[in-house]
Amino acid sequence: MSTTAPSDLNSRIRDILAKQGRLAVGIDEVADEDNLFRLGLSSHANVAVMLALEDELDVEFPDEMLRKETFESVSAIARAVSQLIGTSAPTA
Repeated sequence: MSTTAPSDLNSRIRDILAKQGRLAVGIDEVADEDNLFRLGLSSHANVAVMLALEDELDVEFPDEMLRKETFESVSAIARAVSQLIGTSAPTA
C-alpha cells in the first residue's frame, strides 16, 4: 500500500465502520477515541470490519493484533494500521 495521510486513513476507517460496523449511532457521531464496542460493534461485525480493512488498505492483521483493544476505537484501528503499513513488505 502506498503511504496514506492520517486524515485519509481515519476517513477510510470511518467509511468501513459505517458500512460494516453496524453501530447504534451514525459514524458522524463517533469521536476517534469512543469505544466502538460500547456503541454496538459486535464480535461478528468486528470480523467484517477487520476483513474490509484488510481488503481496502491492503494489509493483514497478524495474530498478535487480533485483540479487542486493536479495534476498540477509530484511533486504535488507525494506530494498528499505521504500524502495519510501516512494517509490512511492499506488495506487487
